Amino acid sequence: MEELFARVWENLIARTEGPMNLRFFIQPLTALIFAVRTGLKDAKSDAVPYLWRFLVAKEKRLNIAKEGWKDFGKIFIVGLALDSVYQLVVIFKVKSEERFYPLESVIVAIILAIIPYLLFRGTVNRLLSLIKHSNQS
Repeated sequence: MEELFARVWENLIARTEGPMNLRFFIQPLTALIFAVRTGLKDAKSDAVPYLWRFLVAKEKRLNIAKEGWKDFGKIFIVGLALDSVYQLVVIFKVKSEERFYPLESVIVAIILAIIPYLLFRGTVNRLLSLIKHSNQS
């Protein structure tokens, strides 16, 4: 099991260099753009920050997840596709790997799409809500 985690970690670090490493900047930036856009909408409607709303509202969690998926789902799918292409390039062209690891593609897509989206959507909402309430005082 320890070897598995070591291999996954090593492969994830290796993705930051070499072919297609620009995606490590473009995907989080895209997630940031979607998060800011949606965070603005949340702040205008005085909505509770997304992640907090998801954690607290147990009965509405599915609807809240669907709401978020509309934004970061596209980025997540593109992340999966790009990492799959990266792995195929590394396997067949660079020949530094012998196998395809789909779970690693999922991990990379989560790191590059979902985590930045969740962090920034709530942050933008909070900041704009604070500014809005301080201007009203």
